[in-house]
Amino acid sequence: MLTLKGDKIYLRALEPGDLDFILEVENTEEFWEVSATRVPYSRYLIKKYIQNSHRDIYEVKQLRLMICDMEDTRIGMIDVFDLEPRDRRAALGILIVNREHRKKGYGAEVLSLITNYCFTHLGLHQVYANVTADNVASIKLFEKNNFEKVGIKKDWVLIKGKFKDEILYQLINVH
Repeated sequence: MLTLKGDKIYLRALEPGDLDFILEVENTEEFWEVSATRVPYSRYLIKKYIQNSHRDIYEVKQLRLMICDMEDTRIGMIDVFDLEPRDRRAALGILIVNREHRKKGYGAEVLSLITNYCFTHLGLHQVYANVTADNVASIKLFEKNNFEKVGIKKDWVLIKGKFKDEILYQLINVH
């Protein structure tokens, strides 16, 4: 089995043709809460980001991959970020953009592929995710995929004038 190809989706590197898709996603305020974004991104900055996306994950400490279905439709993105090579861990962030693509098993397949990639190719010991306590869909996704809830950070993020708790999930490679 290929590491980044599943039954329903595959993960691929960013391409110049992804510019408009990424620009729209990064500038959709609905997603700012999960991405910790506070200001819009310019076309110029996204273009530069894509141009530099080939750089080594150990140098830039992050990797973003496009999530595509088998008809080559972009349905989201997965981020591996805050890479700590010494401690062999990294954070994950996943976004399935359109509601019609959610609850179809794509997220579970993405997590399976990316964790396998992180453990097999990057040699990581663990991956983790931070999820706000009211993000029920993400909580279900991570818990269903063997991520363990290891802590709650109280009043951790301020969203629209209200503090929200954030849950820390870990998946440790036991092999």
